[in-house]
Amino acid sequence: MNGAKIILGSGSPRRKALLAKLGVAFEVMTADVDEDSITVADPAENVLERARLKADALKGHVPKGAIVITSDTTVADGTEMLNKPADVDEAWQMLAQLRGRAHQVHTGLICIDPTGTEHAVVSTSQLVMRNYTDKEIEAYIATGDPMDKAGAYAIQSPGFRPVDYIEGCFTGVMGFPLCDVADLLKACGVTLPFPQKLTEQEQIDFFECSRCKAHLG
Repeated sequence: MNGAKIILGSGSPRRKALLAKLGVAFEVMTADVDEDSITVADPAENVLERARLKADALKGHVPKGAIVITSDTTVADGTEMLNKPADVDEAWQMLAQLRGRAHQVHTGLICIDPTGTEHAVVSTSQLVMRNYTDKEIEAYIATGDPMDKAGAYAIQSPGFRPVDYIEGCFTGVMGFPLCDVADLLKACGVTLPFPQKLTEQEQIDFFECSRCKAHLG
């Protein structure tokens, strides 16, 4: 790998854990931004602008020549964006709205290379939720897991497993598409080391995306 320091501009434990899967060393910095200031109606453009907002906020605070990578994710039911629920009632509403239906998940990535050049991509996945019951929704909400998730769910939830079908990138739905992250880091001059070993379940899930499998397999 080149000598540039990699800065993950996110306080998300999931994104931190996912980036570690690529085997790279990195530091975490969080950006204090008002995500609601981004009012772009198109969900895919919205997440990209939110990721850019975070990257811009970190400029001037990271070491000179560092690589900065930021991300934002939304669940889209058509043009309606379902971000993190404000409360339990909204979490219930989101999960009931998505039940048994198709929707999209968009994750925007911004990567700033050591020269200050921006590299950007949006990962979009198509999903169909299973027809889970009201009791399952109630039990899942009781775990607290939905409250910090776009759309009020985690695709990787071991107890709930809400998604019946996915076309796209599993880690993108988690909020950090490793295939695109790897490509962006390479575009910034990073030579990726051997990735960390995945659990059996992670291999099943992550390798649904052929590009992730190529980087992690």
